[in-house]
Amino acid sequence: MTTPDYRLSQLETLEAESIHVLREVVAELERPVLLFSGGKDSIVMLELARKAFAPARIPFPVMHVDTGLNFPEVLEFRDKRVAELGVQLVVASVPDAIAAGTVKEEPNGSRNRIQTPVLLDAVEEHGFTALFGGARRDEDKARAKERVFSFRDEFGQWDPKNQRPELWDLYNGRIHLGESIRVFPLSNWTELDIWQYIAHEQIAIPELYLAQEREVVERQGMLYAVNEFIRPRDGEQVRRESVRYRTVGDANLTAAVPSTATTVHEVIAEIAVTRMTERGATRGDDKVSDAAMEDRKKEGYF
Repeated sequence: MTTPDYRLSQLETLEAESIHVLREVVAELERPVLLFSGGKDSIVMLELARKAFAPARIPFPVMHVDTGLNFPEVLEFRDKRVAELGVQLVVASVPDAIAAGTVKEEPNGSRNRIQTPVLLDAVEEHGFTALFGGARRDEDKARAKERVFSFRDEFGQWDPKNQRPELWDLYNGRIHLGESIRVFPLSNWTELDIWQYIAHEQIAIPELYLAQEREVVERQGMLYAVNEFIRPRDGEQVRRESVRYRTVGDANLTAAVPSTATTVHEVIAEIAVTRMTERGATRGDDKVSDAAMEDRKKEGYF
């Protein structure tokens, strides 16, 4: 008689931890919401939420802060996936906020900073007390500092020097009126873990993540695909190159990377040997300063 092997794999351990966090928040907090953009991390988050509460429906809505500069393919994927799961989608619209005069366009063309007041207004309007985000510690120095349960004061602000301890995975979800927490169930995942989980669970993703020949221009050492938000500037040469996206933020600031990976398993092979983080390789908006992400998070960003 053989002895069953009850040991969990790396992915099974990560999945179990994330599902525990999702269930813990639903048990502790009154009105959670999951931030869902249609990017790979939030896609995995939504799949984990589905598993955590199956066969029942996901017991909270999803919210997207729509900057109006998203890749059309990602918005199409967002709407399709939400409809498949039958979950409520809340859209907090930056263009609507601009039209209403509550925020103003930034001179550099980035809407990252003006996403924050739009997000905070939506949180207040809907009374959300906990926001699930797909951030991982391996993405950025500021994200590496955050706890799994990340406390926000009544102004939506984060104080990195005043975080709650999380010893032995014990989470403190107590909040006062007007306060909220951001929750990051994928904190301990890496980009490679995300892709391996997508492959293992056969999760659908937007085609942007896979390589194909696209027209690109080079700016500050990064390749930007020509689209409705990226037009060639004077002196820029348009060329065709096989590229894909490692992350999908705003289409006017997210760069592609050279790649021949046309399948998820080929993407995994590329990620396994890369030495550059996905945000460092692809996000022009993070190059404003070394502390750009931390500054935005202090103001209430994801």
